[in-house]
Formats: sequence, structure tokens, C-alpha cells
Amino acid sequence: MSIRPDAVPTGERPVLWTRDFILVCLFVVFIFISFQMLMPTIPVFVQQMGGTPLMVGLVNGVFTISALALRPWIGLALDRHGRKLIWMIGTFVFVLATFGYIWALTIPLLFLMRIIHGAGWGVVTTASATAVADIVPMSRRGEGMGYFGLGATLGMVIGPAVGFYVINQLGFNWLFMVCAGLAIGALLIGTTVRLPVVHLNAKGSKAALYEPSSLMPSVTMFFITVAYGGIVTFIALHAYEYGILNVGFFFTVYALTVMAIRPICGLLYDRRGHRVVIIPGMVLLALGTLVLAQAMDITLMVIAAVICGLGIGATHPTLQAMAVAKCAPNRRGAASATFSSSFDLGIGVGAVLLGLTVQFIGYNGMYTVAAGIVVVGLLVYLITSAPPKKRFSAVNGTSA
Repeated sequence: MSIRPDAVPTGERPVLWTRDFILVCLFVVFIFISFQMLMPTIPVFVQQMGGTPLMVGLVNGVFTISALALRPWIGLALDRHGRKLIWMIGTFVFVLATFGYIWALTIPLLFLMRIIHGAGWGVVTTASATAVADIVPMSRRGEGMGYFGLGATLGMVIGPAVGFYVINQLGFNWLFMVCAGLAIGALLIGTTVRLPVVHLNAKGSKAALYEPSSLMPSVTMFFITVAYGGIVTFIALHAYEYGILNVGFFFTVYALTVMAIRPICGLLYDRRGHRVVIIPGMVLLALGTLVLAQAMDITLMVIAAVICGLGIGATHPTLQAMAVAKCAPNRRGAASATFSSSFDLGIGVGAVLLGLTVQFIGYNGMYTVAAGIVVVGLLVYLITSAPPKKRFSAVNGTSA
């Protein structure tokens, strides 16, 4: 099998599944189950309070905007002052905000809780991604990020289905208490993680608000998550229009597909480079979103879930690994923040912009627009990631 020039160098395979890598992955499982139980159910909560589709988009959008506003400063703090304490403070804020939903009985109070929750989420996700980048060996970074991302995907397998079950059987207060309990479990796990020493004041590489080497994968991720933001924010309301009540099944199928494809694509990235993974992944995501635009029954929704799962499962861990591949160790906080900011910005823009689109062309039209945005993102990726052209020497007729 030929090796692409942009592939990550490989040599002897160092140990990946260390104690601390396993603990970080467990942390992510707990925190993402908590997060994913709320992500698709909060729109239903807003609708029950009398909110419009645009209001649903704004409630989800303000969460991601809050995380986005903090991420660059979080990355800077992680690179200047270390990882662990900041990580645990963010997790504690996440716990408090999740409990706070119990008292968010009006839209303004809900907005406040979403802002606080988003701040905790921004710290948690940036710090945990930085921690795992410190732990994972460079030659297995694509594979490691793939497995690390499985925790998030497992949260999507379990979270939405359990979330809808809890609100249907017990109500929203129980939902918020269960989510807070899971976040407390994540906090306890996180306190036991031992992180490697990173020289935070290495010469020639100062801490910064963003990492230039991570911009290309981050911009690509932005376009992907605009569509993803539309999918996760409005899928339940789209399904309810056609009498599909068990929308948690969509998330389960989607997440199982992502879990199946992530490790494979991580290995493929390590051995063959990013283009062989990203290009087909984005094509599949656009196709799956188009199928979702036409889905009026559970069968088409399941097909869309599989295709979208293949697309996200291929692109997300690959782009995340690319974001930290070329930076100095003491700039991984900035790299993780840059990448995570693009993720948040995409979801925030997708939730608000596509929520506004629903007002005029409905959910079917909105998902068609989302598919078009992925295609635009693919074009941007192809332009920005094109390998440099070889220079031709007129003297000896060879390329240089």
C-alpha cells in the first residue's frame, strides 16, 4: 500500500491504551451523555414554553456562542498555566449549570443557563482535547483521536434516546438531575487523570489566542458543523411534522455508524493522509443531509442517519487530528481552542441561520440548504488543502 506525502509519519507503534488515555475517554463518555441528553430535548422544552423555531435556534445558538467567546482565552490559559485545574473548574461550572435548568422556568432564565452551560462546555471540551493530544503518541494521533471521539459518539448513542425516555416518563426536572449526576461522575473521573509534563514556556513558541497551523482544518469543520447544527437542532421538530415520535432512534443509528467508522478513518489518516478521508466524508455528509430533506418516514430517516454518520465519522476525528498535528506542544491549547471554536461557531450559525430559513422554506428546504453549505465547504477544503505544485526545471527536464 502506497503512503501519501501528507500522511503522519509512522515508526514503531507506541502504546496508545494507557491508564490516563482510558480515563480521559471515560470522562468524555460521561460528559457527552449528559450533553447529548439535553441537545435534542432542549428544543422540545423551548417549544413547550411557547417558543418559535427561531427562538429554538437562538437558545441553542447562545449556548455555542458562549463557548465560542471563551475558547481562545481558554486555550491561552491552558498553554500558559497548565491543563488540569482549568479543566476541572470548567467541569464544575458545567455541573452547576445543568442543575440550574431546574429553575429556568422562563425563556430569559433559560438563556442565562445556556450561557453559563456553554461557558462550562467550552472549557471542558477544549481542555479534554488538549489533554488527549498531550497523551496520545504522535505516530498514532489519528487513531487516538478517533478512539477519543468514540466517547462523544457513545454519548450520542445513549444520550438522546435516554433523554427522550426520561422526559416522556418522568419530566424535564428528572432529565436535568440525571444530566447533572453524569457531569458529577465526569468530574470525579477527571480528578484522577495524570497528564504528562509540557514545557509551557518553550523558546520560540509562546502561548497565543489561536494557532495558525490549525486554521485550514478548522475552517473546513466550520462548514460541516453548520449543517450538523441544523440536523441536531431541528431533527425532532422535523420528525414530529410527519408523526415520527421515536426520533431518538435516528441519533442511535447515526451514532452507531460514527462509532463504526471512526477507528477505521483514524488509521487511514495515519497511513494515507487526510484527503483520502475528508473528500468522501464530506460528499457523504452532503448526500445524507439531502436524504434527510426528503425524509417523511422512519425508513428514510434511518438511511439519512447512516449516510450522515459515515460523513461525520470520517471528517471530525481526521480534522481534529490535523488541527494539533503541526503545532508545538505548548501551543496545543491554542490549536484545540481554534478547532473547537470553529465547531461551536458552525453549530451556532447553523442553529440560528437555518432556524431563520425554516420560517420561509420549512424543514425540508432548510436541510437542502444545509447540504449546499457542506458542498461549499468541500470546495474550500479542496482549494486550501491542495498540495503544492512541483517546480519544473527547464535545464534538466525534471521536477523539483
